[in-house]
Amino acid sequence: MQRRKFIKTTALGGLALSHLPLLSHGKEFEFSILELMGKTDIKLYGKDINLRKEAHDAFVEMKKAAYSDGINLKIVSSYRSFERQRGIWERKYLKYTDDNQMKPIEAIDKIIEYSTIPGTSRHHWGTDIDIIDGYQKVNGDVLDPDKFNEGQPFNNLKKWMDENANKYHFYLVYTDTPGRRGFKYEPWHFSYAPISKPMLKEFRSKNIMQLLSKEDFYGSEHFTEGFLTNYIEDNILDINTELL
Repeated sequence: MQRRKFIKTTALGGLALSHLPLLSHGKEFEFSILELMGKTDIKLYGKDINLRKEAHDAFVEMKKAAYSDGINLKIVSSYRSFERQRGIWERKYLKYTDDNQMKPIEAIDKIIEYSTIPGTSRHHWGTDIDIIDGYQKVNGDVLDPDKFNEGQPFNNLKKWMDENANKYHFYLVYTDTPGRRGFKYEPWHFSYAPISKPMLKEFRSKNIMQLLSKEDFYGSEHFTEGFLTNYIEDNILDINTELL
């Protein structure tokens, strides 16, 4: 399969950047569509943290508190650009369609069990983190829900976050709430609500379906209107209600 040319950056760059003043802790924020989609640089703070300033400071305080309880909060993923997310998406798409011989729609459905369509990731915002306990030595994929279960390496981390994360305004995004749709349960993914909530509100005010229809990457030609409607409702919006 030959690589398809990515042609949409300039198209999005030509969009009018509508801004909506939003409040968080009494502060005013403005978010452009390029910012929301990870297509422009934002100021990030902290070595191996890479979050917006307010989220960074809150994480540092939470990390200090966890240290005192014998847990090392280690970020394995925080900010991701559009290009980084596109790389993740296309690598998985090629693996599933070429190596595993899946049909395109089957591959896409498999990808969105855990990975977002480029331009829709919360990791574009500089507010979200995937974390593990750095003190624990594990084999294989560290971001495995089973490793957070009772008796497993990250169970103490999970219990600590369940009890303490909200004190620092971090909330689990993709919960194990019965009936929740979209992305599967991710006990490692937390979001700094004071910024991510207004960012989601701003993102929802855009025509997300139209924006995605302009993108060109592996598999995007199979995005039907029905698929995108369900993706927005299930994967973007069916999250922890504390983050809506």
